[in-house]
Amino acid sequence: MFRQYRLKDYNFRLVLWLIVLSSLGVLLVGSAEPSLQTRQLAGVIAGIIIMLIVSVMDYSWIMNFYWVMYFGNLLMLAAVRLLNLGNNVNGATRWLTIAGIRFQPVELSKIILIIFFAKYFMEHENDLNSFTTVLRSLLLIALPLILILSQPDLKNTITVAVLFAVMYYIAGLSYKYIFGVLCIFVPVIIIFMSIVVQPDQTLIKDYQRQRIMAFLNPESKEYTDDTTQQNNSVIAIGSGELSGKGLNNNDASSANKGDFIAEIQTDFIFTVAGEELGFLGSAGIVILLLLISLECLLISMRAKDLSGQIICCGMATLISIQSFINIGVATRILPNTGTPLPFVSYGLTSLLTLFLGMGLVLNAGLQTKIRISPEMRRLQRERGKVRL
Repeated sequence: MFRQYRLKDYNFRLVLWLIVLSSLGVLLVGSAEPSLQTRQLAGVIAGIIIMLIVSVMDYSWIMNFYWVMYFGNLLMLAAVRLLNLGNNVNGATRWLTIAGIRFQPVELSKIILIIFFAKYFMEHENDLNSFTTVLRSLLLIALPLILILSQPDLKNTITVAVLFAVMYYIAGLSYKYIFGVLCIFVPVIIIFMSIVVQPDQTLIKDYQRQRIMAFLNPESKEYTDDTTQQNNSVIAIGSGELSGKGLNNNDASSANKGDFIAEIQTDFIFTVAGEELGFLGSAGIVILLLLISLECLLISMRAKDLSGQIICCGMATLISIQSFINIGVATRILPNTGTPLPFVSYGLTSLLTLFLGMGLVLNAGLQTKIRISPEMRRLQRERGKVRL
């Protein structure tokens, strides 16, 4: 499980970016909701400890339990909705409380699915493009997607679906399948959108339709309640100008201090950054998120095997998708939907699971070996260059 590694192979740059970004998150959460700052700080400290411990655990050993994790993940997601063990919050059942600990299973589910498919795709590396493997892979991802969608949680269903698609592409999915999926997916999206805009549609919940309609018709008075938060967010970000109004300012017109935006410490934390840190501060957050994603991709290029590559690319994808959605909502380029900004928003489940994933990435960086293809390994065995 634990191995000895060379200290010079440890990616201290990635650790530095994570500490700087999460420290900014503690400051912003404290400004948005002072009572939560201590908990956010405790979460960051706990997350860093978890990350450091996992970073020296051989990820190949962890993946030995990938089927156990997969079925455990299904049970956890099913418990949220089907077994009535979840907590209803704002019309959705997405939380579990076990032994007094309340957490959001879908956040942990993302990391589990990255680990599972990293191992699964590596085991089927030689037949990834066979029809049987493709069909089996789709069935394996369909089960958790259905459970996540039933909560209901459309945004995370889309996030996990995109995450799966990227991991399969990294594993070596043929372009003929990609082209085929696009030929099906694009018309389905067009049909889906043409249906959900109808008042009597039943494909999605009413509040989800309201958000889509508010995004498509931002000037309509019918959807004022759904557009107010995003409009206030854009105004607040713009009011920060270049350098911002300063953390914990007492400006009466502040969207943060004036309670003009709900859930500002989570879904709209980027609004706080834009208003109080200005363009420079919010751009700094975007750059840090970009640097973290790039470090994951650079580590993937040196990973010892395909599973290490998929873990690193999966984490880079997850951070990028969630960052894009969160910032897109705050700047009104996407419909209003709640997604935490990685390492910045308040939310201990998201924070701890992301640090867990980054620990796996760091471990992949400690095991940087040249990857040998199955064909090359077979030839080397025949020539006696590899000991059986």
